[in-house]
Amino acid sequence: MANCIVHVTFFLLTCYCLSAASAPQNARAAGLDRLGVNWGTMTSHPINPTIIVDMLRANGIRKVKLFDANPWTMTALGGTHIETMVAIPNDQLSQISTDYNYAKKWISNNITRYYYDHKVKIRYVAVGNEPFLKSYNNLYINSTFPALRNIQKALDEAGLGTVIKATVPLNADVYNSPNNNPVPSAGEFRVDIRQIMHKIVHYLNHTGAPFVVNIYPFLSLYQNPHFPIDFAFFNGTNKPIIDKGVKYTNVFDANFDMLVWSLKKAGVPNMKIIVGEVGWPTDGDKNANIQNAKRFYDGFLRKLANKVGTPKRPGGMDVYLFGLIDENQKSILPGNFERNWGLFTYDGRPKFAMDLTGTGKDQYLVGAKGVEHLPAQWCVSKKESEERYYELSNSINYACQMTDCTALGYNSSCNDLSLLGNASYAFNMYFQMHDQDVRACNFNGLAIVTEENPSTDKCLFPVQIISESKRKEAGVYGVPLLVLLISLLYHLFV
Repeated sequence: MANCIVHVTFFLLTCYCLSAASAPQNARAAGLDRLGVNWGTMTSHPINPTIIVDMLRANGIRKVKLFDANPWTMTALGGTHIETMVAIPNDQLSQISTDYNYAKKWISNNITRYYYDHKVKIRYVAVGNEPFLKSYNNLYINSTFPALRNIQKALDEAGLGTVIKATVPLNADVYNSPNNNPVPSAGEFRVDIRQIMHKIVHYLNHTGAPFVVNIYPFLSLYQNPHFPIDFAFFNGTNKPIIDKGVKYTNVFDANFDMLVWSLKKAGVPNMKIIVGEVGWPTDGDKNANIQNAKRFYDGFLRKLANKVGTPKRPGGMDVYLFGLIDENQKSILPGNFERNWGLFTYDGRPKFAMDLTGTGKDQYLVGAKGVEHLPAQWCVSKKESEERYYELSNSINYACQMTDCTALGYNSSCNDLSLLGNASYAFNMYFQMHDQDVRACNFNGLAIVTEENPSTDKCLFPVQIISESKRKEAGVYGVPLLVLLISLLYHLFV
């Protein structure tokens, strides 16, 4: 999901019970081989990609959608048979659109290399991510389509055009219906981008590439205080929408079919559609919590397993859930929930029981194995700090500017802490962000390191993991410096 505010109308929008051996078999048995996840990496302390790949395979997840072509991630996917969508960031669209040689070089370095040399099962190249969002103010309007054509041409010249297709993941705000007739059948591509959208969809249809759309029922609920909450889920509603005799009981189906109608009016009625992003956050808003996330996923995965589809497109669907792991460095401009979309926590623990097979097996997913944490210690405010109110408030603000304090926000999981509790949370997040450096737990004498866990029933004070990226940087060709030093001493003195 793009880090910007999205315009959404009424219709737009540790005990793991599941064994690693049984998960893939169950997923295939339920026909969910069309289910994937978005793997974002905007985190201060990334988990080793190899551990993530093992976790994906243990849970039977056979597709991933990336937001770049990071070599570390791509190498980890090699030989795994996990179908991969690789992405080109928006800031590269301009150069790719005007310089075909650059496009060819990008394909050579990021696609051909990993497809052949590392055996990565690449199926799509995402040219940008939601480039036509209204909040971008037409920044990518002129570069997206030429970039798409250059990338597909480069794929064709590399001999990969029949197996790897270039496409453009787009937010559901690229289509809408009029305010006086807000139903799916009235949907069309936005007036301001209709001409370019028609060119893009015809080109994609010609090359055999799918239309990739990101649909977020949560955002419909978040941005409209009058939105009926039941319409965001799949349990049915006592106020369905009737459109030309078709009954819609949830906003996902209504939104998806609005796209189907838009494609029909653009002249490509049978174009393949992939849901590039769909999910529910677990913190950062009154409706972003574990209970609602579980309710959403239970209904959605059951829908996928039963191959219900939508009224206009019945049958199975290709879907990428958003997202895999919480990302503490995403922009919170759209809302505090932005850093809490993960099915898994920052350290790879499943947040709640869910069944990817959609068959009602209420089990925890298999978490990440081999993740190492820093020592069990926290940075908290001293009791006497409350007397220094202004210093304490300023220190909280400083800490939260430098780290992730979204859990302290209104209606979030740590919203009911006291002033000292807020300070302790902010100080600890700053402390953990800096790998528990004692210099990061001072705040002019207001803070102290403790081994007593300050977490509450609702509010987790995390202990950060050992960053694999920093461990990698500290090593030489993947060998930690300590191991290297021991090896040198051995050869010198033995």
